[in-house]
Amino acid sequence: MTLTAAADGSSLGNPGPAGWAWYVDDDCWAAGGWESSTNNRGELTAVLELLRATEAAGLAGEELLIQCDSQYVINSLTKWRHGWKKCGWRKADGKPVLNADLVKDLDAALAGRTVRFEWVRGHVGHPMNEAADSRARGAATAFQQGRPVPEGPGWTRGGRAPGNREAQQAPSATSSSTPAAPQTDALF
Repeated sequence: MTLTAAADGSSLGNPGPAGWAWYVDDDCWAAGGWESSTNNRGELTAVLELLRATEAAGLAGEELLIQCDSQYVINSLTKWRHGWKKCGWRKADGKPVLNADLVKDLDAALAGRTVRFEWVRGHVGHPMNEAADSRARGAATAFQQGRPVPEGPGWTRGGRAPGNREAQQAPSATSSSTPAAPQTDALF
């Protein structure tokens, strides 16, 4: 079975209030953020939190397809990460890797897993990417406005549910206005 999800990040000001989100469908998503961070940290965190959620659900052995509009994330994790690791988390020019803390955590989370990345163009109507973007932007906006962040239900598709987060969060204002992702058998 291949699990498919979108991951996205947002920053209002870059750096500024920031958010991250991963999305499978309106019943299976999560979001969070910070008072101040960058869009790249949001993008990386979305992927990391998706990996953690699927692992907690007992699905680390399943193939995971992550749709992402960030070339930075895809290149960091598929092209550059192994070289950075060999060079002590430094780039070819000797400078430290930006966001090395997250890339190291992602390196560990990706170990032994089958994960593919698919680049999708952002902000052109791709349903899953738009839904993840809306939730990441909603988290950043909530931080900007001092409101509770809609965290989402978390992982609800197959495996073990790692706990019900709905009771711990405010309802999402973005859920009803975001197009649902197309349903496929690959998600379940």
